[in-house]
Amino acid sequence: MLAIAAVLSVLMGVALGLLGGGGSIMTVPILVYLLSMPTKAAVATSLLVVGSTSVFGLVLHARAGNVQWRTGAIFAAFAMLGAFLGGLVARYIPGGVLLGLFTALMLVTGVMMLRGKKVKAEHAGGHAVKISVPKVAAEGLVVGSVTGLVGAGGGFLVVPALVLLAGLSMQHAIGTSLFVIALKSFAGFAGYAAHVTIDYPVAGLIIGAALVGTFIGVKLAQRIEAARLRKGFAWFVLVMGAFMIYKQAGPYMASAGLPNVALLAMLAAVLGAIAMMQRRLTGISA
Repeated sequence: MLAIAAVLSVLMGVALGLLGGGGSIMTVPILVYLLSMPTKAAVATSLLVVGSTSVFGLVLHARAGNVQWRTGAIFAAFAMLGAFLGGLVARYIPGGVLLGLFTALMLVTGVMMLRGKKVKAEHAGGHAVKISVPKVAAEGLVVGSVTGLVGAGGGFLVVPALVLLAGLSMQHAIGTSLFVIALKSFAGFAGYAAHVTIDYPVAGLIIGAALVGTFIGVKLAQRIEAARLRKGFAWFVLVMGAFMIYKQAGPYMASAGLPNVALLAMLAAVLGAIAMMQRRLTGISA
């Protein structure tokens, strides 16, 4: 299982370097379901992995000129505060509740990514909007709280915020997102480290594999159409979210005398409905 986890961590790194987010969406399920790590330890380890990997991706994007340091600093300052507070509050919330929140966040993320094409098109030209410091600060505080609470790096929230509120192009938003994610992930990890035991050898292995993927992702970011990549990753997130629902709800279905195939059919119907909605929205926007 450790080898499979390493391979999936490479894919996580690719997503992080390519899209500026999505690292924790993959890391937490890897740690929980493949390595049988307790939920809170998995969330804390995810913050360490995503933070370390983001630093590496940040350096690569900075060399390409894709990082807006001032905008990122404003966002990150408030995001770090939110992440630290979220990490402290998490100790009072049961692990099952955290996992449920994370699953819900994955599904929302997938839908947001599917609808992200409109956002990119509106600001494809770059710095079209002046920075609103209060709005950026408020968004940073909210996204940071999510980071610390459920171990989500928040890149899927940071990137749209940087495009809409700061007027950055997608390339600059992705690079700047890694700056924000690195800082607030470490802040969230600091909140968890006070009350969670970390398996550092396993974390080191996951980080090493993710760094390889991040290098590949940053290189691909300059060559592949972002809209197509984001749509594909959105469906990956939705399917993984459905899988997590299956893993969590399966025992309850069995105790109620309902076959697991019924749950699978329900999840398939939900994904199908999302696909139909996406086609209709695409047709309307066209």
